[in-house]
Amino acid sequence: MNALITGITGQDGLYLAELLSNKGYNIVGVVSNLNQALKRTDLALKNNKVHLLQCDMNKMECIADLLGHFSINEVYNLAAYSSGVGMYDDPIAIGEVNGLTVVRILEAIRITDLSIKMCQASSSEIFGETTDTPQTEETKFNPRSPYGAAKLYAHNMVRIFRQRYGIFACSAILYNHESPRRRPGFVSKKIIHEVVRIKLGLSSKLRLGNLDSFRDWGFAGDYVNAMWLMLQNTDPDDYIIATGEMHSVREFCDYAFSYFDLDYRDYVSIERDLYRPAETTHLVGNARKAREVLRWSPKVEFPELIKMMIDKEIETLNQQEKLKGS
Repeated sequence: MNALITGITGQDGLYLAELLSNKGYNIVGVVSNLNQALKRTDLALKNNKVHLLQCDMNKMECIADLLGHFSINEVYNLAAYSSGVGMYDDPIAIGEVNGLTVVRILEAIRITDLSIKMCQASSSEIFGETTDTPQTEETKFNPRSPYGAAKLYAHNMVRIFRQRYGIFACSAILYNHESPRRRPGFVSKKIIHEVVRIKLGLSSKLRLGNLDSFRDWGFAGDYVNAMWLMLQNTDPDDYIIATGEMHSVREFCDYAFSYFDLDYRDYVSIERDLYRPAETTHLVGNARKAREVLRWSPKVEFPELIKMMIDKEIETLNQQEKLKGS
């Protein structure tokens, strides 16, 4: 089997590359800048001998050439503008990357080989301001950010190409998912990073916005497994991938600081300027369909996820301090 992964150097891409490599796949990883990608490439890609290629995703012909040249069987589109602090930064670029690029991939599949399967990384942000809790695949979409709106456009185009052209295309409606590989720009990473710095005496305060914002937090490794299962199923469909548990930012802080026997209230400073312009406060997913059809369920629970992230952050910061001292 030959798989193409966009966004392969991100958190999800690395876990997916490991998963597929362990299953014997040949993997082509698409990056926008090959030199930068090689500099920050994780050992997961080096050890698994993933073939990294530069491709301009604004050119449908480039995508089609890759699909045909490498005889791709499965496409996983993970490339997107971030859903963290960048959800409002550049609406035009977000619409281009998170929306139109998905259509280019679908069109490339249509003209190259209709047997190619595709999984699109959709987002819980397509629900936005909703009165349904928890959300299901039938919940009305109501995005409140350019990020969510662009993801919804892509989500709808996946459905249209599936129905109109018979393409095996699926959308994985992913709720918040974290890991030790999470990069800056997300509140989870910010909390973990500053907690460890405080413990090491490198910081004294953690500045945050709304502590009573709620998230459905899962483990990225579990979620990419769900995406793979979607493409192994008999029929293409869209699935919510979530834990079904809702935790506040305050609770996240409590768990993280408690790891070091610290009280978060002694270190967290609430700043109004850090509140999101339009905060979604009750996004929690009902993954019943994924459990029943795909036999998928999350394996890593909330406290274990935080511990994993802290352990990795301690290791990273200790290494950085050693380099400074050498």
